[in-house]
Amino acid sequence: MRIEKVLEEKIDELADSKVKEAMRYSLIAPGKRVRPNLLYEVVKGYGLLESVADEFACAIEMIHTYSLIHDDLPAMDNDDLRRGRLTCHKQFDEATAILAGDGLLTYAFDVASSSTADPSIVVKCIQVLAQCAGSNGMVLGQDLDMNESNTSDWDYVRKVHKYKTGCLLSAPLMMGALLAGKNDETVRQWHEIGISLGLAFQIQDDILDVELSSEEFGKSNSDEKNDKKTSVSLLGLEQSKELMISEYEKVKQSISEMHDFNGEKLISFIESIEKRRK
Repeated sequence: MRIEKVLEEKIDELADSKVKEAMRYSLIAPGKRVRPNLLYEVVKGYGLLESVADEFACAIEMIHTYSLIHDDLPAMDNDDLRRGRLTCHKQFDEATAILAGDGLLTYAFDVASSSTADPSIVVKCIQVLAQCAGSNGMVLGQDLDMNESNTSDWDYVRKVHKYKTGCLLSAPLMMGALLAGKNDETVRQWHEIGISLGLAFQIQDDILDVELSSEEFGKSNSDEKNDKKTSVSLLGLEQSKELMISEYEKVKQSISEMHDFNGEKLISFIESIEKRRK
């Protein structure tokens, strides 16, 4: 997989340290690589080479990994298992895990800024990364998530999913369109597709969380322990499955209707996500 080689190359450029070791441990751990591969599929769908997206693909996977490290910390979900192995703070220690997350987040923007794409496009892509990952995006979703135990409102939980999961799935789609030189309206359409994809993806996670053991799922089943409200706990398993299928179908239909875009391989990739069991 292309992204694995790019990640290895970038992490190897850092000075040796315990923090680098922890960053590598979490970043190179076996993962689905959904976000960078979404970016690659969008640029290919617009007829570009994958290489034009390497720096941004790497950056978004670093940001995603930092979010997992911090999400697993004792102050957050206090999880023991991630990507089929011990969480970063369990493998190392809490302080090193915090620094590893900080390091990945910061390095992500360093890597993104090294892109050789048109400078104006690079700036726009960095803005997308910052907005989708920051306090109006994923960080907002994490904040809402930490306070959702007091709600039984599906609309609130849907909002959590929009920001915590949807924003960082929108980012690669939007950046792919930007790298292809598409206008603001097209980028906005990709944002909406990403939000729907995030909802489907998170509902699927909620379903797998109750259907699989932590060993099968590859991460801790901590929602019940932390009194987290999920689509399954609020809507029931069958209605959750129906909504997941509906959202995935909406995503694929929207992609097929995108102007001047060959969506066959992107749709195929999304169908492979639909079938995942971890």
